[in-house]
Amino acid sequence: MKEFNSLEDILDFAINEEQMAADFYTELAGKMKHQEMKDTFEQYALEELGHRAKLEAIKNGKKYQVSEAKVADLKIGDYLLDVDVDKSNITYQEALILAMKKEKIAFRLYNDLASTAIDESSKKLFLMLAQEEAKHKLRFEVEYDNNILTEN
Repeated sequence: MKEFNSLEDILDFAINEEQMAADFYTELAGKMKHQEMKDTFEQYALEELGHRAKLEAIKNGKKYQVSEAKVADLKIGDYLLDVDVDKSNITYQEALILAMKKEKIAFRLYNDLASTAIDESSKKLFLMLAQEEAKHKLRFEVEYDNNILTEN
């Protein structure tokens, strides 16, 4: 488990994670054959950059609030097989599976970090980040349910 010495270390880590997520979705967008699918993943990349900007604002002193509301988990991604991310001709279904699994890993990471946090402000920040990742996963699950499971 990564060790942090300060709230700034946590924010730097989270900012980097959001940038990597944006890069991941940009790469997925580039692999999509249909423009609508490409647009969807480009939108997710932009949202990740928005989260990065939010974290940078917190790092620069902006106050933040942790939501008490729990985000639903449809658990669709929990029952799907892993997908080879290196494929150049990845399908929309495979891309959604990758995205769900990626967001679940990020959610678990931030929850684990929250449980090991030594101070309350770090714990709250990790919990806020975990909630953001849970929201992302839910959106991918809903997208999968509406566009993949419905068609099958």
